Amino acid sequence: MREAAFVKQNKDKWLRFENVLEENQSDLSPDELSSLYLEVTDHLSYAKTFYPKSKTTQYLNYLASQSHQKIYKTKRESSRRFITFFTEEFPVLMFKYQKQLLLSFATFLIFCIIGAYSAATDGAYVRSILGDGYVNMTLENIQNNDPMRVYKEMNEVEMFMGITVNNIRVALMAFILGILFSIGSLYMMMQNGVMLGSFQYFFYDKGLLWESVRTIWIHGTIEISVIIIAGAAGLVLGNGILFPGTYTRLESFKRSMKDGLKIVVSTIPFFIIAGFLEGFVTRHTEMPDWLAIFIISISLLLILFYYVVYPRIAYKKQLHPLNERIDHL
Repeated sequence: MREAAFVKQNKDKWLRFENVLEENQSDLSPDELSSLYLEVTDHLSYAKTFYPKSKTTQYLNYLASQSHQKIYKTKRESSRRFITFFTEEFPVLMFKYQKQLLLSFATFLIFCIIGAYSAATDGAYVRSILGDGYVNMTLENIQNNDPMRVYKEMNEVEMFMGITVNNIRVALMAFILGILFSIGSLYMMMQNGVMLGSFQYFFYDKGLLWESVRTIWIHGTIEISVIIIAGAAGLVLGNGILFPGTYTRLESFKRSMKDGLKIVVSTIPFFIIAGFLEGFVTRHTEMPDWLAIFIISISLLLILFYYVVYPRIAYKKQLHPLNERIDHL
């Protein structure tokens, strides 16, 4: 690789590492600091081999030597670690994985459409997906003029706890199955997409599409979104095994496992919110349409901002003061 291309490919990481050293960002996690240090030292070894007398090698040698003391001084986690993970560390990480998020969403959407089409063309399809018990119960509720009664039958607290735990379990499965070379996570998106598509068509066929949307998506907007995000975490894990790049496959697996797990951890507060909405709010089917639309809209905007918009803002904010620092290389 030509030196100019090598610098262009990696300079953002070097700038970030230099910023950490110069600004003494003690709230950066030791794991992330060590990860940056390992990357810089790998790049230094490469530069020493192919550009032994260049300014690039001198610069990387400076970064590596300056970082050693700081890494071994970072012995305790900052008291703000929990907050900075969600406000600084994770958004910058998520910026790297927008393609995986898009692929997870696209897979889910495609199979959601397939599920709806299958339900429309095969009368028995909905029962095969949702089960006879659920379909019969819902038909009975429709006959009793209370199609969303299922959300009112369980105690609020029990429903909140049960739904939250189950959703987190599904998210962990979507992540862990990524170890099957990403296919497992894609299968989870396929399965959940088909289920949602057939579920929504079932209510459409009964003339209750709006009633189902305004009720189910009060909690479903966040719930479905973070399942898709957990699927993206699984793709991060699987792609780390399939495409190790310049790392050994084992090292790439370790890094992708850590990054994917951070994505899953980021979804836990949202699953709690979704569980609260399903347990305490969705059951109030008598609420006016404008309130249901407001809750759904706020939920969607929150997800889009935190997982799509804010990562870009956080990444640009981190690099902005140093955009010109390395132009001389």
